[in-house]
Amino acid sequence: MNSNDRIDLAPIARSRFGNPTGIGQAVPVQSRYEHFDRVQWAELRRSTPLSLSPDDLDRLRGINERLDIDEVEAIYLAVSRLLNLHIRATQGLGAVTDEFLGTAPSPVPYVIGLAGSVAVGKSTTARVLQSLLAHWPDHPRVDLVTTDGFLLPNDVLMARGLMERKGFPESYDTAALLEFLRQIKSGETRVEAPVYSHLSYDIVPGESITVDQPDVVIIEGLNVLQSNHSGGPFASDFFDFGIYVHAETEHIEQWYIDRFLTLQQSVFRREESYFRTYGDLDPAAAREVAAEIWRTTNAPNLVENIAPTMQRADLILSKGADHSVQSVQLRKT
Repeated sequence: MNSNDRIDLAPIARSRFGNPTGIGQAVPVQSRYEHFDRVQWAELRRSTPLSLSPDDLDRLRGINERLDIDEVEAIYLAVSRLLNLHIRATQGLGAVTDEFLGTAPSPVPYVIGLAGSVAVGKSTTARVLQSLLAHWPDHPRVDLVTTDGFLLPNDVLMARGLMERKGFPESYDTAALLEFLRQIKSGETRVEAPVYSHLSYDIVPGESITVDQPDVVIIEGLNVLQSNHSGGPFASDFFDFGIYVHAETEHIEQWYIDRFLTLQQSVFRREESYFRTYGDLDPAAAREVAAEIWRTTNAPNLVENIAPTMQRADLILSKGADHSVQSVQLRKT
């Protein structure tokens, strides 16, 4: 990709995360965000070339999600261009500071936080952005880390009576996540994060992924934009840019049930799957189970913890019923 976009070495990439101003799924008030429909947003792509092939999309696409070349061209190329401008500005500011202090260059990864509900498609969004950003010449090394790895192990959750609240803020090892982010933003080498298995539904003992001074790190998770009302640090304090993937609750519920039914016909039938007992359910019973899990766990977590963080994002991608992004809200500077 080219790097001829003009940039301003102003601190445009500084975190602007304030306190959430309300809960629910309503898109933030117009005065705080610039609003773009698909056509308007696509125009902001400018000359950014398409760097993904249909085969790439097959690899990046999540279960039951709509993702095609048109979606990448209309939405994600402009997002990658916007992020590239922010990243380059931050890199320039770092160079200015090093020159002023007379110190050797000390690059620090640019950290992007990406939040949204279960089944809204945030993992696919994160993978697409990772691939697109890695094609820009200013920051070819882009790592993706999900906060699933920082969930407490199942035996700890069971001991604390939290298995039914897995995914809620209290089910995470927040101290370990904060320490991981602190090391990343301090420019430390070979920072390790735990590995989570969706098959065993648990942390994988003895396994980790290593983040070794990449140019960009995307942190994807349910509650990553949440603040800490106790006054202590939280994950979002370490982010340079925040993205929230939004959709109406009824659409997300349907996507969750559809995904559950797909998994029930495939992954859940594997002997090593944590959800093996669901594998032999008939379709009607499986749908009832999925709806109950949504009602008792995922919906409350969305309303209580996830949706309120939307108004802390710099960029909101709002999806329609078909999983395609219908509008984009960009926080005003």
